[in-house]
This record gives sequence, C-alpha cells and structure tokens, in this order.
Amino acid sequence: MQTDYDEEFETFLTEMGDVKPLVPDDKMHLHSPAQQLAQKQQRAALRPAESKYTNPLSLEGVKPVKPDDFLSYQQPGVQDGVFKSLRLGKYAIERRLSLKGLTVEQSRDALYKMVCQSHKKGERTLLISHGTGEQSKPFPALKKSYVRHWLAEMDEIIAYHTAQPVHGGRGATYVLLKKHPEQKLINREKNRRR
Repeated sequence: MQTDYDEEFETFLTEMGDVKPLVPDDKMHLHSPAQQLAQKQQRAALRPAESKYTNPLSLEGVKPVKPDDFLSYQQPGVQDGVFKSLRLGKYAIERRLSLKGLTVEQSRDALYKMVCQSHKKGERTLLISHGTGEQSKPFPALKKSYVRHWLAEMDEIIAYHTAQPVHGGRGATYVLLKKHPEQKLINREKNRRR
C-alpha cells in the first residue's frame, strides 16, 4: 500500500526523468559585465554611511586643557576681521553638534562626520557643545581637550574659538570651515555677473 507521499514522489521522478543538469557552458548570463558593474556600484552606494568615512582623527597624544580655558586658533591667511566676527559669535550657526552623553570614541566619529558633511554642503560656521567637563575622568575637561586636539588635525578647519555665553560659553566652540571648492566657483560666478 503506497502512501500519498510515495505517489507524489513517483510522479515527480517521472516528470523529471528527461531533465539534464546544466553544464558550465550552458549557464545563462543574465547581465552584461557593464550591468554587473553598475549593480555592484549601486550596492556599494547603499551600504551604511559609516563606510564612506574612514576617521583619521587620533585618540592618542591629547594634551589636557583646563575646564575654564579658552580655545582659540586662527590659520595664517584668515583675516583678523573674519576671526573677530567668529570670536564674537556674529556668524549664523549653520550646524550644531552636542557631544553630551557620548563616549570619546562616539564624539570623535560624530565630530568628523559633521565636519565632512558640512564642508561638502558648503556650510561654514558650526557650533560644537562639548561641556567644560569639570568632573570628567580620567582628567577634567576630557572632551574639551579632545575636541581641541581633533580640530587641529582637520584640514577643513581654518579657525575656531570658545563660544559666547549665549551659545554655551567655555563649554562650546565655534568652528569656521574653509570654503568648499564648488562654493568658490559659485561665488566667482556671482561676482562676475555684478
């Protein structure tokens, strides 16, 4: 007595009796090499954004600053008037970053991504809130010290200064980015039309 399963299996074998396995030469290529490359590039573009940012900022060699220290840097060539306006908080802040609650590693990644993205978008003035860190361990002003260390490592940054009290005072820093090359071209075009 044959069960239903046995009958179905026999039917299957009968139906598949004249089927031959594919030989490597018989395989069908669904996409041309150009299409395969395009698909590969699409998949790479869809990967998480972290893969686009290889963070070069160092976690070593940081020199501690005091919680009440002012942070200040002006790259040679930056006009004194521009730096004064940054120092006085006169520029519109185009992007803000708060490092509150983040670890040093998370702060490093967030800072690097924000600076890269802002520079690419043509944004110039940023505000980084790092806190004074009076009670931070292993030394006071831990994040503030790292922020100063990282800002000095980034080519996109041409100036920075401790913020005005209204923007966080000694617990925050204004950052001025250099113009993105594309923004320079846009400005040249605007000036030619005048």
